[in-house]
Amino acid sequence: MLERKPENILKKAILGMINRNNLRHKYIEPRLKIYAGPNHPHTGQLNEAALALEKHPRKRMGEWHFGFKDGKYAENGTYQPGTKSR
Repeated sequence: MLERKPENILKKAILGMINRNNLRHKYIEPRLKIYAGPNHPHTGQLNEAALALEKHPRKRMGEWHFGFKDGKYAENGTYQPGTKSR
């Protein structure tokens, strides 16, 4: 199966994760297209002149400030209810 039709392995795995109901049989199965290799008849939805969006200013990993200045909840020497005084 791997040598003859490698796309059937992926198709079987995808359809195995979907419930067996009318939506799968009548809608998803006929429209699921899998191609072996990078060549396919579909073109991109954006033309070549389209520009990529800029990155969001916050990083996914990095400094998280949560709106606090310098990562602190309050200035030193101020009273915070419910915390231990040092």
